[in-house]
Amino acid sequence: MKPIVILISGAGSNMTSIVQAAQQRRWAERLGAKVVAVVSNRPDAEGLAWARAQGIEGVVLDHKAFASREAFDAQLQTEIDCFEPSLVVLAGFMRILTSGFVQHYQGRLINIHPSLLPAFGGLNTHQRAIDIGCRFAGATVHQVTADLDHGPILAQAVVPVLPHDTAQSLAARVLTQEHLIYPQAIEAWLSKQPSAASNA
Repeated sequence: MKPIVILISGAGSNMTSIVQAAQQRRWAERLGAKVVAVVSNRPDAEGLAWARAQGIEGVVLDHKAFASREAFDAQLQTEIDCFEPSLVVLAGFMRILTSGFVQHYQGRLINIHPSLLPAFGGLNTHQRAIDIGCRFAGATVHQVTADLDHGPILAQAVVPVLPHDTAQSLAARVLTQEHLIYPQAIEAWLSKQPSAASNA
């Protein structure tokens, strides 16, 4: 089995789309992969209840209880490693991760960002795209590296920026594409990984 751990901070709509794709496309049977845990840094994250209702273990690790980013990431790594993940998926996890954490999961840590990277890394991506007159925006699935919002690109989706768009309306349109490309990118990544049987 290729265990998948998903990290969220809120409603977890991308997490939901990934779990539903895993069920509908029979990742367990076809790819030997399963979402085994959802971890949140916020106890009130709405996505936790949904995940638990699907029979997925929900783990809370409140970052406010830790004195430093390094201390939180060290404990987060310990919690994740309990599941021996083949893939760690950031799905609206609103934390900047330390280089040590990223290095530990190098090659098996992915994220989705609401812009067409390398353009508009960081926050406020939609308003920044509108402000400079972009005609297109989108989302990018990428491997996570120590450089924020960089790393090899796994998938992208493009949406038009409409004349009367606000940051909110553009974000909503981009999000619908995120829900499509994130599960697709994960499935493509999983299909390239050797199974346990082939390693035996």
